[in-house]
Amino acid sequence: MNSPRTTADTPEQEGGPAAPRPVLIAMVLGFSSLCAALMQSLVIPLQPELPQLLDTPASNAAWVVTATLLAGGVAMPVAGRLADIYGRKPILVASAVIMLAGSIICALYSTIGPVLIGRILQGFAMGYIPVAISFVREVTPPAMRNSAVAGISATLGVGGALGLPIAAWIAQAFDWHMLFWLSAVLAAAMTVLSFLFLPQISPIDRGRFDFLGAVGLAVGIVGVLTGVSKGNDWGWTAPSTLISIIGGLVVLIGWGFFEAHHTHPLVDLRTTIRRPILLTNIAALLIGFGMMAQSIVVPQLLQMPESTGYGLGQTMLQAGLWMAPGGLMMLAFTPISSRLLSTLGGRSTLVLGALVIAAGYVFAVFLAGAPWMLMIATCIACAGVGIGYAAMPTLILENSPPPRQVPVSASMRSCARWEQPRQVP
Repeated sequence: MNSPRTTADTPEQEGGPAAPRPVLIAMVLGFSSLCAALMQSLVIPLQPELPQLLDTPASNAAWVVTATLLAGGVAMPVAGRLADIYGRKPILVASAVIMLAGSIICALYSTIGPVLIGRILQGFAMGYIPVAISFVREVTPPAMRNSAVAGISATLGVGGALGLPIAAWIAQAFDWHMLFWLSAVLAAAMTVLSFLFLPQISPIDRGRFDFLGAVGLAVGIVGVLTGVSKGNDWGWTAPSTLISIIGGLVVLIGWGFFEAHHTHPLVDLRTTIRRPILLTNIAALLIGFGMMAQSIVVPQLLQMPESTGYGLGQTMLQAGLWMAPGGLMMLAFTPISSRLLSTLGGRSTLVLGALVIAAGYVFAVFLAGAPWMLMIATCIACAGVGIGYAAMPTLILENSPPPRQVPVSASMRSCARWEQPRQVP
C-alpha cells in the first residue's frame, strides 16, 4: 500500500494548472454537495400524489424516495474507494454527470420504471459528499479546515431541509417534471464548476477496486430493505418476505467475512470496529435517523387535515416554508460548530449535538399544536444535526490510522482515507 503523499505532489508538478485558492475550492465543493443533498427530499412533497402521478401502487411509489437513499448508501463507500484509486476530481465530476443523467431521465418520463432508474442515478450523486469532505480537508489550511468540513457535512441536512419548500413550490405551481429539470440544471452546474475549478491531485492508493465487495454490499442492502418495505403487502411471514430479508442478511454476513480477508477491501472492517470509530458510527446512525424522521413526519403533520385531531391543515407550499428555517439553522450553525470543534473537541461536540436534537424532539412532544411550534422544534433539532454532522468526520479521521480506509459515518454512509492535510496556494 502506498504511503501518503508529500507536499511535493502538487498539481503543478503533475502538469496541471496552479490550484485555485482554498476558499474557492471550498465554495465549489459546498455548493455541489448541497445540490447532491437536495436529491434526498426532492420528491417528499409529492409523496402522497406519487401513486396517481406514476399510475402505480403506493408501495411501489414509496421506492421513488427509498431508492435514492439506498443508492446513496452504496455510492458513498464506492465513491470514496474509487477516489483513493483514481483521484478525487474524476470521481466528483463523474458523480455530477450521473446526477445529470438521472435528472433528465426523470424529467422525460411519467412511469414508475424510468423514474425509479432516474432516482437511483440521482442517489449515486450522494457519493460526491464524502469525497468532497476528504478533498476539502486536504486543500484547506488549518485555520479554515474545521469550518470547511462543518459546512460540507451540514449540506446533508441543509439540502434535505431546503429541498422541501423549493420542491413544494415547484410541484404546486408547475408540472412536477419541473423538479427534475431544476435538478438537471444544478447537476450541469456541478459538473462545470467541478471540472473547471477543482485541482487535479494524484491518487493516494494504486490498489485494485473491490468490485465483488461493492456488488455484495448492494445486493445485501437491497435484499433487506426490499423485504422490510414490502412486508405489509406480502405479509411478514410470507416466503418472499423472509427470503428477501434473511437472504439479504446472509449476503451481508458473507460480505463482511469477505471484506475482512480482502487485500484491498471496499471498507476496512478491522478498522471500523475500533471502539472510537464504531461508537461514532452508531451515534451517526441515530442522528441520521432523527434527521430523516423529522424530514418525513413533520411535513405530514403539517399537511394533514385538522379533522384528524393532530393535523395542522397546511398546504404543500406552506409546509415546505415552515420546514425551511430548519435548513437555514444548520447553515447558520456552521461557524458555531467549527468553534465548538476547536474548543471542545470532536467527542464533546458530537454529544452536545445529540442533546440538542433530543431537546428539539422533547419540545415537539409537548408543543405541536400550531405550525410555528413545530417550526421551533425543527429548528432546535436541525441545530443539533448540524453540530453532530460537523463532529463526525473529524472524529473518524482523528481516530483512523494512516494506512486505513474507514467509513466517515453510518448515516452519511461514506468512506474516507486518513492522510496528512496539504495546503494549496
